[in-house]
Amino acid sequence: MKTNYQQPINKKSLTVTAFALFSLFFGAGNLILPPLLGFKSGSLWWLVTLGFCISGVLIPILGIMAHAKIQGTLFDFAKKVSPLFSVVYCYMIYAIAIALPSPRTASVTHEMAIQPFWNSSSLLTSLVYFLLVFVFVINRTKVLDALGKLLTPGILIILMIMIATALFTLDFDFLPSKMSQPFSSGILEGYQTFDAIGAVVVGAVIIISINLKEKAASFEEKKRLIGYAGLWAGIGLFLVYGGLILTGSLFGEVFDQEISRTALLRGISTETLGQKANILLSVLVSLACFTTAVGIVTGTSDFIKSRFNNSKKAYLTTAFIGCLLGVLVGQFNVGYIITVAVPSLMFIYPITIVLILLNVAPEKWGQSRVFKHVIWTTILFSIPDFLGSIGFGEQISPFVAWIPLGQYQMGWVLPALLVFIISNLSQHKSEKQSIP
Repeated sequence: MKTNYQQPINKKSLTVTAFALFSLFFGAGNLILPPLLGFKSGSLWWLVTLGFCISGVLIPILGIMAHAKIQGTLFDFAKKVSPLFSVVYCYMIYAIAIALPSPRTASVTHEMAIQPFWNSSSLLTSLVYFLLVFVFVINRTKVLDALGKLLTPGILIILMIMIATALFTLDFDFLPSKMSQPFSSGILEGYQTFDAIGAVVVGAVIIISINLKEKAASFEEKKRLIGYAGLWAGIGLFLVYGGLILTGSLFGEVFDQEISRTALLRGISTETLGQKANILLSVLVSLACFTTAVGIVTGTSDFIKSRFNNSKKAYLTTAFIGCLLGVLVGQFNVGYIITVAVPSLMFIYPITIVLILLNVAPEKWGQSRVFKHVIWTTILFSIPDFLGSIGFGEQISPFVAWIPLGQYQMGWVLPALLVFIISNLSQHKSEKQSIP
């Protein structure tokens, strides 16, 4: 009798990989999002948590699974649609990365660590911040990598203490929810983590690292390692995000209803841990934001350099433009940057989610023709959400009313699913007819 024996996964490799994945998605800038979601959701915090974790945890982890399957780069994620589409998609992803999440790290740093203690302008903060970013980008060093490995555990420990203190000291008295659509609001706020984009951009780096460290492992063993590591990383993210949303909902009566995201996180930290711990959290978050900004600008510069025959001039020019954008956009408050990001996210995030799902699906369900049909359908039905986000909501409302889930700004979901099913049925029917 034959038995399928699978070699046990090395616990050290599993721990290291799981923590690497967790650190990849556990962006310091993301920490300001869940508390305000909970603060506004009140008694419906659990429904918001579910929505937020679908787009902020599940989809990014699936992005890593897709990378494990295709073993390629960002270009390989979209090339089944067409090489030209893939190039355009890559440029859009990197342009958004240096124009929005990178500058947001400077804004978070100003509001968390500078503004509460010093009377200096946000322009000065962003100027000094991205001057330092530029220095680190043009003088590549492993110092920030080493620092990043210490920052994530430090922030995580403080957050766990903060969440536990809130859960064990506060009464579970929730205010009524201020959200009319808590589930979809959670999903859309999860877009602001940019983690699905992070998964497709830097997920390949994680895969390459695993391949270098686990040279003797087979493809299936690496796949199992990534699968289990992704599961543990996802559980960790779910607990952190869910804990922060629940904590925010418990403070519904404590703070002003118009409080900003950063002020709420600082306020909760002060209420649960005291002023000294709040200062420590602010410093750790700011340093973690800085490493994120350096990573984004460096990654974007590397991409442009690769497109211009490894030109050093292209690398330096991109780094300079990235940091200049950081100064210009980073001087605005976090709330404004999040608002400005909405139109681009309403367009690019559905495409990214669908690319992740198509790449993670079995090969027989993800042929090139299926990719093309589903992606173009997604783009078509994302246009109303994009137009609505830039102020044309009233003009397109009659059209949106006819689109399933259109009122939730997710009108692309069911059409993309329907086209996916029809395209696969048509594909399989054609294959059967071609067999003599």
